[in-house]
Amino acid sequence: MTVGIVGAGQLGRMLALAGYPLGQDVLFLDRSADTPGARVAPTLCGEFTDRRLLRELARRSEVITFDWENVSVESLAALGRGTRIAPPLAALAASQDRLSEKRLFDRLRIPTTRYAAVDSRAALLRAIRRIGLPGVLKTRRMGYDGKGQAVLRRLDDVDAALAALHGQPAIYEEFVPFDCEVSVIGARSRRGEFAIYPLNGNEHRDGILRVTRSPFGTAALQRRAAGHLRRVLEHFDYAGVLNIEFFVRRGRLVANETAPRVHNSGHWTIEGAETSQFENHLRAILDLPLGSTAPRGHSAMVNLIGTLPPREALLSIPGVHLHDYGKTPRAGRKLGHCTVVAGSAAGRERLLRRLLKVVGD
Repeated sequence: MTVGIVGAGQLGRMLALAGYPLGQDVLFLDRSADTPGARVAPTLCGEFTDRRLLRELARRSEVITFDWENVSVESLAALGRGTRIAPPLAALAASQDRLSEKRLFDRLRIPTTRYAAVDSRAALLRAIRRIGLPGVLKTRRMGYDGKGQAVLRRLDDVDAALAALHGQPAIYEEFVPFDCEVSVIGARSRRGEFAIYPLNGNEHRDGILRVTRSPFGTAALQRRAAGHLRRVLEHFDYAGVLNIEFFVRRGRLVANETAPRVHNSGHWTIEGAETSQFENHLRAILDLPLGSTAPRGHSAMVNLIGTLPPREALLSIPGVHLHDYGKTPRAGRKLGHCTVVAGSAAGRERLLRRLLKVVGD
């Protein structure tokens, strides 16, 4: 039995590695054979929009999934109803457009920032008058890891912000002075079974996730985040793993964005949960019983960005698990991650401090 995965990045690689113990094979489609996923599973090489390759992927797979959200909805939809695709394309389409995403949150009564669509300088000025300053101007599509956005603190910033986005359709959002950022990850199977992981506390720098801790926050915060996530999963009749990122402001959750796939803030689940997010994604899209999301302790994940520290230095720390994606080093590029799991939050923090010292963060 084979799962077809559009995209062979590190997320696809970890999906493949999670599938092998279940007796599950993987076939990738990616633009290049030099990818993290191609090191562990066969790959069809070509554009994500190549209809011939997509048909071949569908013919050789029981179900098609994807390891990032910027794949072509139109190309996947063209495969027709005879091809099973999970998560559903409606969820993929909503995540690709920040305006659609915000409207989804409104429809499902999930608190989010005030926002307005922007397609001109005049529209941006109207949005600023209504929402106020400071604010964030973001491209509606193709933004990730802090790309495609500009902060406006005064009216003099308008022209520079518009120039930075190169005339792309945009959305203007209220700037949220948050206390922290969190994310919640959960899975829903085709039969309607749910499994939700403990809340993640996330630290970003330059728009890129650096550190995640889990479990994080209060029981009340976990319940509210899980409730919001469950409404999105039910709305789409979802199959697979879904993530929602929130700002936390004075104990209140403010939804920022969704990702209809396995997520960087859930990498800790490989060592730190009874069942990883990657295994549960496969279980969910294949309609197998979902695994327990119970934590095995207090976990932390550190992204290795730009350069990899010496392997010996990382592995000399007791309890550190290294995941090297096999990528060529480049500034701002996620090359791997490390996780630690401890019996207490204090023990986790001690290990995390040692790890961050080696990473140089």
